[in-house]
Amino acid sequence: MYQKQFRHEFKYYINYREYELLRRRLAIVLKPDPYADEKGNYHIRSLYFEDIHNTSLFEKQSGTLVRKKYRIRIYNIEDSIIKLEKKSRIGQFIHKTSVSLTKEQYHKIIANDITFMKESQNPLLVEFYFDIIAFKYKPNVIVDYVREAYIWDINNIRITFDKALRTGLYSTDIFNKDLLTVDVLEEPKMILEIKYDHFLPDFIRNIIQINTSQRWAISKYVICKKFTKLNTWEDN
Repeated sequence: MYQKQFRHEFKYYINYREYELLRRRLAIVLKPDPYADEKGNYHIRSLYFEDIHNTSLFEKQSGTLVRKKYRIRIYNIEDSIIKLEKKSRIGQFIHKTSVSLTKEQYHKIIANDITFMKESQNPLLVEFYFDIIAFKYKPNVIVDYVREAYIWDINNIRITFDKALRTGLYSTDIFNKDLLTVDVLEEPKMILEIKYDHFLPDFIRNIIQINTSQRWAISKYVICKKFTKLNTWEDN
């Protein structure tokens, strides 16, 4: 089995003024993400999977301590990098496991032609196969946003600003560049995420202090899922 390295993760809603202040401070001491464009951004599109009982949504809404989600993620709406990811959480700690997919494998998963995963040597593909069989996971919601990231190699520190959060509503075609998406957050609100392995150095902690912000249990999947809700409890 793959070894799990859990990381701290904290999320905050911030406004545009806070964003401008923080990004200027962070740019002085941290490195920009090497995969970003000339403006420091890159586009993320994720297709989340859900089982027949909406377990991922229900566990998040009910505050279940231990939970997981599956998603397929691409960058800049291109097929050069396609990843199947499983994100696990225990309280404030997260662990992400991923495996690269070919576009052919992606289309097979979407078509529920999943035998190749059972025969794989990769444990994540095998686990996802058996979860699909047991719990009937299916493509569910597209989550779309622009990310600006700053990194510090020591302790694997990653601070990101996620902007222009949108959902593809009922569509599950992540490679559709003309996909109709809908804003899901009021402007100019965006999401600040802070991730690190063991500890956050004081000099970085001092930079990211924001008096007007509070930590939130933010899930982009849940926010976008509400736009296709079928039950009133999904608003909780």
